[in-house]
Amino acid sequence: MWNWAGNIGFQAEEVCFPASLDEVRSLAARGSKVRVLGSGHSFNDIADTPGSLISLAKLPSTAEIDTTASTVKVDASVRYAELSRWLHDKGYALPNLASLPHISVAGSIATATHGSGDGNGNLATAVSALELVTAGGDVVSLSRDRDGDRFNGAVVGLGALGIVVSVTLDVMPTFEVRQRVYEGLPLEVLDDHFSEVVSGAYSVSLFTTWRDARIDQVWVKQRVVGEDPMPEDWFGARPADGPRHPVPGMSAVACTEQLGVPGPWFERLPHFRPDFAPSSSGDELQSEFLLPRRHAVDALHAVNEIRDRVAAVLQVCEVRTVAADDLWMSTAYGQDTVALHFTWVKDTDAVRPVIQLLEERLAPFGARPHWGKLFTTPADVLRSLYPRLPDFHALARHYDPNGTFTNDFLARHLFVELD
Repeated sequence: MWNWAGNIGFQAEEVCFPASLDEVRSLAARGSKVRVLGSGHSFNDIADTPGSLISLAKLPSTAEIDTTASTVKVDASVRYAELSRWLHDKGYALPNLASLPHISVAGSIATATHGSGDGNGNLATAVSALELVTAGGDVVSLSRDRDGDRFNGAVVGLGALGIVVSVTLDVMPTFEVRQRVYEGLPLEVLDDHFSEVVSGAYSVSLFTTWRDARIDQVWVKQRVVGEDPMPEDWFGARPADGPRHPVPGMSAVACTEQLGVPGPWFERLPHFRPDFAPSSSGDELQSEFLLPRRHAVDALHAVNEIRDRVAAVLQVCEVRTVAADDLWMSTAYGQDTVALHFTWVKDTDAVRPVIQLLEERLAPFGARPHWGKLFTTPADVLRSLYPRLPDFHALARHYDPNGTFTNDFLARHLFVELD
């Protein structure tokens, strides 16, 4: 069994598809090593285990809105595409979505996956409660209101605490978004105007191939109500004359509608439509590094200095912002963040040395790698970037004293020298 990109072969001795909560509890209680597989959209071995790999895809799919609390409780296996359309039909929306709506709710939250926007937290910040099955088969409920700091430690759980079986998410009234793509933004414009560019709309993404010193495309997603229409000339970039794919030259048929046409939030905030597989269909590798937003311009200059090395193995790089949060293991913990996302060609041997070079250039800025993507950051450096890691380790041992849910990834990167 392989992940979405086909670069990770899972070593599990069995893959289980429980159809009820009781079956999940039984599997957790009997397994010596257990991990949960979401949509398989991780590019490293964070979901791997030599024991039992559990998919929740066959659990009953339910959703329940609490109109008083403005929340929705959903099963963890639900994917954002399904949930978003259902919520919209009920008159509600989620605050943000990732580039791909095809990913599972629980897996995205566990790795602090995110969308874009100066005022938008990552997807985990919408969680107000969760239920998980511990290694003993018990069901534990945690909530923002009741459990405070412990809850902050559990949300971005990296699969280390147990099997998340349901999550409760904050919702808001549904809204419409218009999306426009601008082309040809000189990189030097960001020296003085980075904050203005990324805060220019509800969600802004910058795309570059690093073949020259410019941003090839700027994807601007505005709320129809409350934001003024974008100007024709924006910091020297001009509106695209037709739909665009983030990777130059690729068909835009799988991309969400552009050219300023208003539409529901869930059909504009992602870059890709749920009824199409992304154009790459897994033929790629990915890395992402998240660092304090105040270092954004310096970090971009650092990448520009090695752009020839980067461009040689790159499909496209996306730059976006994420708001700070209080979730212990979130890549945006304690700091407003800029994310530099790299979609590579599918050649691990060629890409790995470039990732290492990038990490060296971004190290002075305290770059945190995305938990579900490729990185080579040394364990001691990675641990130093998370001040609440000792508390997280203690929380994991509280719910999983025998390390049932710990795997090679966690042991290698985080829990080494902490046991």
